[in-house]
Amino acid sequence: MKRLIFLIFVCLSFIANSQNKYWIFFTDKQGSVFNPYEYFDSKAIERRIKNDVSLYDSTDFPVNESYISIVACIVDSINIVTRWFNGVSVYADDEQIEIVRNFDFVKEIVPIVSYANTTSVEYDSIFSYTQNNLLRNEMTAFEANYFSDNNIDGKGVRIAIFDAGFPGADTIEAFEHIRNENRIIKTYDFHKKSENVYRFSSHGTNVFSCIAGKIGETKLGMATGAEFLLARTEITREIFVEEEYWLAAAEWADKNGADIINSSLGYTIPRYNQSEMDGEYTLVSRAAQMACDKGILVVNAIGNDNDNLWRVVGAPADVEDVLTVGGVDPINNLQINFSSVGPTADYRMKPNVCAAGEALVASPNGNFTNAFGTSFSTPLVTGFAACALQINPSLNNMQLKSEIEKSAHLYPYFDYAHGYGLPQASYFFDTTKIYNEPKFEIKRISDSLEISINDINDTIYSSNNYFYYHIRYQDGRISRYGVIEVFYEKFYIDISNYDETIIFMAWYNNYILEQKF
Repeated sequence: MKRLIFLIFVCLSFIANSQNKYWIFFTDKQGSVFNPYEYFDSKAIERRIKNDVSLYDSTDFPVNESYISIVACIVDSINIVTRWFNGVSVYADDEQIEIVRNFDFVKEIVPIVSYANTTSVEYDSIFSYTQNNLLRNEMTAFEANYFSDNNIDGKGVRIAIFDAGFPGADTIEAFEHIRNENRIIKTYDFHKKSENVYRFSSHGTNVFSCIAGKIGETKLGMATGAEFLLARTEITREIFVEEEYWLAAAEWADKNGADIINSSLGYTIPRYNQSEMDGEYTLVSRAAQMACDKGILVVNAIGNDNDNLWRVVGAPADVEDVLTVGGVDPINNLQINFSSVGPTADYRMKPNVCAAGEALVASPNGNFTNAFGTSFSTPLVTGFAACALQINPSLNNMQLKSEIEKSAHLYPYFDYAHGYGLPQASYFFDTTKIYNEPKFEIKRISDSLEISINDINDTIYSSNNYFYYHIRYQDGRISRYGVIEVFYEKFYIDISNYDETIIFMAWYNNYILEQKF
């Protein structure tokens, strides 16, 4: 009785406006009751079984309600409850948080630093001949005709999209085929705590169209037959809360049977340093890894920071198991100027694959526009992944990720700008990749490598006259990489700065050579 009186007193005494925010993590889930067959959508059960994920994993158990109630009675407000990490995010002042800290069921309290965010992106244009060419280039780069010719459109695959809003997705023609078949399964705005996601930023609408948009028989994305979960996780003011919403959306997507998460989002400055992009430091990266552990394929944009001081991969694209997507110019399929690059802070390769960094997207008013960013490279790959999964439904998420990498046009060559290159649909109809006969030779001459191109007249006027190369150390780290447009039968690459054994790997006209020097 004394404890109850104390808590009532605390509730009355500590209701105040707060400028501080915290994660409160609990010690246990004592007393939690969990029935996976009541909690999960049937597709979530199927995915867990396929991925050999326990239906009774303690991370899925509900958070102890009494712990939540006690904390709620003291702090100003609770924002997010997370099963996966057994905690809550709260607004509280210093005095309130010190009271909470003394409860024996509280394991850890972590302050959350917040920043203002004033950026937003809007697009508006009309369909044009130039845009028709852009769309054709996007689809040709993936060999998307292999999917369409075989009636592969992502049917049966459930995709969750995390973004800043989906205005027009409930009315415009680009998504009419999805609405008519009731394939928008669930929606949720994690900021407004509402099912209405059809407002705010058009970014999510643009992204959605790159996965599944369709005008007549013209496809803007490859997964026009998929099912969708639409989540609003991004807002324009307090940006740290977006990571909380990403985590909450991931748990929601998991519960509701998502096979794939499309996250055209990234978290970098001012909240983090480059050294923290190791796949483990940030909350959103830990959440993405947990989603992967639950059997979901997470597809994430690498970021658009190559032309500023940040340059490198952001979170959660830094997670090992995430399929990270870089951007390329749709005309030459080389890295587009703004696309961020790898590696991660701990020197793992990112991106994994790439796609056009300029895409044709649908706008909320029903018109179309060219949009730039790895935000649009990512949904193109997500649509591809859904089609690949439809063809091979027995693949678990990591097998699917691996097969998409293997399908890419540069594989097994890789670098920190293109990853393994552009995924190719033909691979999923015949997984035996055919490599060309030798197209070049490498010879060391003093401090240079001499590259001799064979049959240069056969390739110099083709679209394949780009020579990709990297130099890496024996521990796997790439020291240097580049792309050379070939005009002459011989050219040279300087290696005078290396006084240890290096590995030189190159791709040219679908021929790959690797040598030690």
